[in-house]
Amino acid sequence: MAKQVFNVLFLCTHNSARSVMAEAIVTMFGEGRFKGFSAGSFPSGKPNPFALEQALAIGYPLANIRSKSWDEFVAPDAPLMHIIITVCDAAANEVCPIWLGHPATAHWGFADPSTQGDTDALRRAAFSKTFAAIKAQIAHLLALTDAELSAPDLGARLTALGKKMPIPAAS
Repeated sequence: MAKQVFNVLFLCTHNSARSVMAEAIVTMFGEGRFKGFSAGSFPSGKPNPFALEQALAIGYPLANIRSKSWDEFVAPDAPLMHIIITVCDAAANEVCPIWLGHPATAHWGFADPSTQGDTDALRRAAFSKTFAAIKAQIAHLLALTDAELSAPDLGARLTALGKKMPIPAAS
């Protein structure tokens, strides 16, 4: 019997940094049990180069990354999402589309690394710090059992997890 693959959609306003990195992390460390996707309410049209560096560092194919609208994930031929997580406060406060299949939803707020620092070195450090924070949080998601991932209270469980995790501010 084939194992269930849990599709996880990460949302951020511009789909250029945090959501892109989360997509890469959950896919690469999910060991085939999770598949990551990302989108934005107002996509920028291109991923941030520092986010691409972080994804490439863990072996995520850059060809898989593009900045796209969340509208792609409400289309009839879109993959069915099991979990949807907003990773920026702006996206969390927007009116989201109606998601097919009633996925579990949660918010995990991370500071925007693209607004940190005035040199490439400082921006790269901010992206590295945010990437590590997202990876630490996703590790808790990946540790959930199939029964926990299928439970009706999954959204509340993921929201609580987001509130418990220390999210470092970008420097």
